[in-house]
Amino acid sequence: MAPLFASIQADMAKVESRLQSELRHTDPFVDELAQRSFRMGGKRLRPALLLLAAQAVGEINDDHHTLAAVVEMIHTATLVHDDVLDEAAIRRHEDTVNARWNNQTSVLLGDYLFTHAFFLASSLETTLGCRTIGRATNTVCEGELRQTAASGNFSLTRSNYFEIIGAKTAALCACCCQLGAHYANADPQIVRSLDRFGHLLGIAFQIVDDLLDLVGEEQTVGKSLGTDLAKHRMTLPLIELRDQLDPEQQQKLQSLLEEPNAENMTTLIDWLDRSGALQQARELANDYARQAIQQLANLADSPAKRALQEIAAASVSRCA
Repeated sequence: MAPLFASIQADMAKVESRLQSELRHTDPFVDELAQRSFRMGGKRLRPALLLLAAQAVGEINDDHHTLAAVVEMIHTATLVHDDVLDEAAIRRHEDTVNARWNNQTSVLLGDYLFTHAFFLASSLETTLGCRTIGRATNTVCEGELRQTAASGNFSLTRSNYFEIIGAKTAALCACCCQLGAHYANADPQIVRSLDRFGHLLGIAFQIVDDLLDLVGEEQTVGKSLGTDLAKHRMTLPLIELRDQLDPEQQQKLQSLLEEPNAENMTTLIDWLDRSGALQQARELANDYARQAIQQLANLADSPAKRALQEIAAASVSRCA
């Protein structure tokens, strides 16, 4: 997605510099961990959303640079903790912190990033940014808790699935767009539209992530895949398949999911493909991306607006 960030390139560089300076430490071990977390960010989608939302409605200022660094720290902290929950070994083509060291180190690093992010957010003149990010982060954690509770629930409904991903992924994307617009002094209605854009984009993005976890190439995606199956999570493609089956076939599907060995997974992926469940999930992701783009209709044409539109389109056509 880097070419889509052309209009904010200088501002992204400032955010990168801020992150690098904030994530330095005099203790060699803490510094090594903090610098590894800096490299984990990858796409830098969330700070880019915040900056583009600001640029689409006004001007980027120093508060935006601070907030962009904060949301990237929050996102990275969730990744560090996710890798513990998923027992993942690879992230951004590198060993995860839990694989390189251990779970205790990962949990503490995630906590370090969370607390540093909120300290940085509190340095702004108003508390709105800190409160908004705090609320969004709380929602993300609620989503993760609900996902953990739903593991192994073969009967998970479509609506419950969307509630989970709306919390664990979409909330932070919405927060980024909302803050970008608000701190650029946008009209409240525009702030709400950009908040909605971020929410819909986040849902589309997570559906694609769930598809990639099933059918992506680990070398291309750059992280451990198959974690949803290993944790017995019902994601959208599996829900789409289950809901078109009769009770006897549902029992067969459930048996495959309860023993996610290589043979069963080959059978499952073939079944998902033949049934059209994978395509149905892709089409739904595309629909959410289209809905997101519609939220930008009242924004004046600009490079930033076009970048947001293209990010929504790219989020559902990606292979990583």
